[in-house]
Amino acid sequence: MHPVDRKPPLPQLIAGGLQHVAAMYAGVVAPPFIIGSAVGLSPGQLSLLISASLFTAGLATLLQTLGVWRFGARLPLVNGVTFAAVAPILAIVGQHGQDDALGVVYGATLIGGALVVLAAPFFSRLTRFFPPLVTGTVITLIGVSLLPVAVGWIANSEDTASGSGLLLAGVTLVAVLAFNRFLSGFWSRVALLLGLAAGTLLAWPLGQVDTSTLTEAPAFGITTPFHFGAPQFEVAAIISMAIVMLVVMAESTADMLALGEVVDRPTSERTLADGLRADGFATALATVFGGFACTAFAQNVGLVALTRMVSRYVVAASGAILVLLGLFPVTGGIVALVPQPVLGGAGLVLFGSVAVAGVRTLAKASFERPANITIVAAALGIGLIPIAVPEFYAQFPAAVQTVLGSGISAGCIAAVVLNLLFGDRATRAREVSREPA
Repeated sequence: MHPVDRKPPLPQLIAGGLQHVAAMYAGVVAPPFIIGSAVGLSPGQLSLLISASLFTAGLATLLQTLGVWRFGARLPLVNGVTFAAVAPILAIVGQHGQDDALGVVYGATLIGGALVVLAAPFFSRLTRFFPPLVTGTVITLIGVSLLPVAVGWIANSEDTASGSGLLLAGVTLVAVLAFNRFLSGFWSRVALLLGLAAGTLLAWPLGQVDTSTLTEAPAFGITTPFHFGAPQFEVAAIISMAIVMLVVMAESTADMLALGEVVDRPTSERTLADGLRADGFATALATVFGGFACTAFAQNVGLVALTRMVSRYVVAASGAILVLLGLFPVTGGIVALVPQPVLGGAGLVLFGSVAVAGVRTLAKASFERPANITIVAAALGIGLIPIAVPEFYAQFPAAVQTVLGSGISAGCIAAVVLNLLFGDRATRAREVSREPA
């Protein structure tokens, strides 16, 4: 039996699942918080919107890891709310009144999810254009693009870091490294979770832990179907979301290919198609309960590489925990106790691990040919443009901003095109299983 399919003991399932939740919690709650604030939701409604995103992310993760028929990659893959859709959604909100905005968003997202389900088997056949030269470049960009998020957490979302923020991030970083180095077996694999706990304990006497998340959160709550309005279908919004979902599919494909390398189970076209179908179905289902578009989370791919806990059942446990957090918002408040600087300190290791995984994949490509060095250099440079200067494409049409404004998608497109034009025959095609998608 492959390690991916083995079921660890219950304590390891729970601890490993909690670690995955801790790694992706901020990424799941940030998009609904930004969108709900833009729409003008009350604190109670905003809490429900965040809970809905946690609930649907859990369902998506369970579908992705456990699988139902041809839905789910059956890999240790965490699904959550994609940041790629936030900017187009805010544009839609700006064009409509607060009463109709979310209905239009959900209508466009519902169609976008359905399109992903239909396009999955065709999109999965593009894996032949993702040899190690390309996937290594994209995975490296995924890690590099996430590092500014960790830095922002250390600064507590301010322009400059404070002394206390640097202290908390530094202690958390050292704790994660020390636990990983000096502990053995299972405990070394949950070094990130232990580091987050150590950083939070230090933050408590410094007054950096906000306990209001526990006192204000309701004990139980879940959004009823279409609580924030029935879907409304507008052509412009649907086109915008369809473009976003193409980017999401490319990012999910890169994450699944990266995860296949990490767990030593090459990702076949069928696996990619099943994974993308799960993304699309989860996205469509999320609109019913008040969630948003779902995608694979790159930071959790890095966590799998860091902890070496490759069982998909560990990640399924994180999906079950997310469902519970969505049903009981007060328990979500416990996870939210972790201060941002503490998350940032752990994020430096976590997101850096994603970039290292990309470098390891690049090592499988042949750099004896100068052309391959040039291809990687150019693709990395193009991918770093929106990371270095986020407003670089601000004067371009919205469709161009959506695609090139993501360093991952821009770098991915550049790597694929440059490899097709200038790569040798050995690097132009990726050998994947030809099992029907």
